[in-house]
Amino acid sequence: MARSKLWVFVLGLMVVIGAFSVFTVEQWQKAILFQLGKVVSSDYKAGLQLKVPVIQNVEKFDARLQTLESEPELYLTSEKKNVLVDSFVLWRIKNVESFYTATGGSIARAGARLGEFVRKGLKDEFGKRTIQEVVSGKRADIMDILTVTANAQAEPFGIEIVDVRVKRIDLPTEVSTSVYQRMQAERQRVARDFRSRGEEEAKRIRARAEREREVILAEAERDAQRVRGEGDGQAAETYAKAYGEDAEFYAFYRSLGAYRASFDSPSDVILLGPENDFFRYFKSQTGGR
Repeated sequence: MARSKLWVFVLGLMVVIGAFSVFTVEQWQKAILFQLGKVVSSDYKAGLQLKVPVIQNVEKFDARLQTLESEPELYLTSEKKNVLVDSFVLWRIKNVESFYTATGGSIARAGARLGEFVRKGLKDEFGKRTIQEVVSGKRADIMDILTVTANAQAEPFGIEIVDVRVKRIDLPTEVSTSVYQRMQAERQRVARDFRSRGEEEAKRIRARAEREREVILAEAERDAQRVRGEGDGQAAETYAKAYGEDAEFYAFYRSLGAYRASFDSPSDVILLGPENDFFRYFKSQTGGR
């Protein structure tokens, strides 16, 4: 019985020792093995690893991408104008032993050092450029240069800077107001110029249209006069031919037209003597001849 208990004790002790003799490194982790406070190894791949219980211990660090956000800060351009810059840094632990030695394994301490590197780089790069350059075409160049220079400074700390990004570049409020007012004045000047040119063009178009209208009306009146003249000539010719063929019938036809026009309404009254030539076709169908 005592022997069985001994075996159970020994087996339990071996299980405990075995449990304290292994550790697991995840895919996204980096690990350092310490022995009595000194670094023994840091080159561990993901998986199950061994260590000596009691005298050795392991610390693990997140090797995934980390984001360092910074508060917007003012930087001077080459024109001695302030710009408000908002940026962030993407970084990760590359050499875990160097990282631990330089920062004591503190992510906050590493972030503080990285912030110093980036702020200094931004100050240097913005100091070389004008506001127009940093706001428009040169921003990508600034970020590329910052990534390279900050990487060189962060390498002794076991840190790799993947990217430095400038999220926003703003002008201070008083400068923004001044720039906005200048832009507004410029836009208003351009608008006035466009309106002036538009009004000038409108006057030209109206004058041209009026001129064309007068020409069209004059040509139409000329054509109308010509057509009326031709019509009157043809009518006179027709009347002359009709009169020449039968003068009596023509006179009778014209008298009927005169009668119709004179007595167009029941209320029409005409006072003439019975012997008046106007009524000669009332006396005889030959007009009294």
